[in-house]
Amino acid sequence: MRVALVHDYLNQYGGAERVLEAFCEIWPEAPIFTLVYDRRRTGSAFEGRKIKTSFLQKIPMVKSHHRPFLMLMPLAVEQFDLAKYDLVISDSASFAKGIITRPGTLHICYCHTPTRYVWDDSQKYINEFSYPNLIKRFIPPFLNYLRLWDEAASARPDVYLANSRFVASRIKKYYGRRAEVVCPPVKTRRFYLSGKNNDYFLMLARFLPYKKIDLAIVAFNKLGWPLKIIGDGPDRRHLRKIAGPNIEFTGLVAEKELPNYFAHCRAFIFPQEEDFGISAVEAMAAGRPVIAFRGGGALEIVEEGKTGIFFDEQTPEALIGALKKFNPVDFNARYISQQAERFDKEVFKDKIKKFVNESLAEHKNKNRLL
Repeated sequence: MRVALVHDYLNQYGGAERVLEAFCEIWPEAPIFTLVYDRRRTGSAFEGRKIKTSFLQKIPMVKSHHRPFLMLMPLAVEQFDLAKYDLVISDSASFAKGIITRPGTLHICYCHTPTRYVWDDSQKYINEFSYPNLIKRFIPPFLNYLRLWDEAASARPDVYLANSRFVASRIKKYYGRRAEVVCPPVKTRRFYLSGKNNDYFLMLARFLPYKKIDLAIVAFNKLGWPLKIIGDGPDRRHLRKIAGPNIEFTGLVAEKELPNYFAHCRAFIFPQEEDFGISAVEAMAAGRPVIAFRGGGALEIVEEGKTGIFFDEQTPEALIGALKKFNPVDFNARYISQQAERFDKEVFKDKIKKFVNESLAEHKNKNRLL
């Protein structure tokens, strides 16, 4: 069976790329089709793979600044030639699901989210674009075009998988499609329980507005409690400017060093609304409780009072209230770690293989009846 994998763009290493990495382990011979690829930003994760990029790859600066080229991405993804493949799996949060396949090909889309900046978060994304106000006035008509294309592209996959029930509900709302849920893979076995925890709290995120890092900084500034923040991103300068001396920015941390940070923190702070929340699972794998905003994928990860606690509003005051209520002795590290194991990478791979086999059998039966 000839298999191809399709990914939006390989210019970072995050949750979507971890899913693609797991797909690569299941289908080691499958080529990867992607709009752009940057080896420096993805590390060694996809070295040795056959990677086919679009014409966008040749445009200067596109690897690090892809947003100005969004209007070209529908055209670029539709030019991929996938005619010779029996199974195509798109790993998509935007454009990869829009590939065009022949009738006999089974196209399964693992959807991380319906494209956020053209649906429920469109106004917020316009405000967050780092463009002058004059340019921002011209963005809505372009987003309307992308919204129409995205709606048409959503009909192209034969079957959908979602990374959470939260995302499955959004797929149903915006695309009118049913999606089975298979939560993304987490390498839980590389984390460990520590017999001693330090007094710092921990965050790990890209420095983007929706991650609500500023909310946590304001809360910890008021409390004066120690907070370590792992990550980097466009908001780096602003976040460092508003942070007090009790807050430490570690920058990007090597994968092999992350377990130490998780194992020794008091708790993991998760103030954003995520489609899932891999970093929260990683904290749990280290036996650490999660203090999370009550929304999005966190509701499917955190068991209140047993693996963490929630706060109900995305405000510093609500987070401070949860922090003051939090007591580490109320939580059993081993129990928390065991709950994280249901999201392990090997569990994910087994579920994906089962789903694909069942979908292939159903697809063949349908084709026989035609």
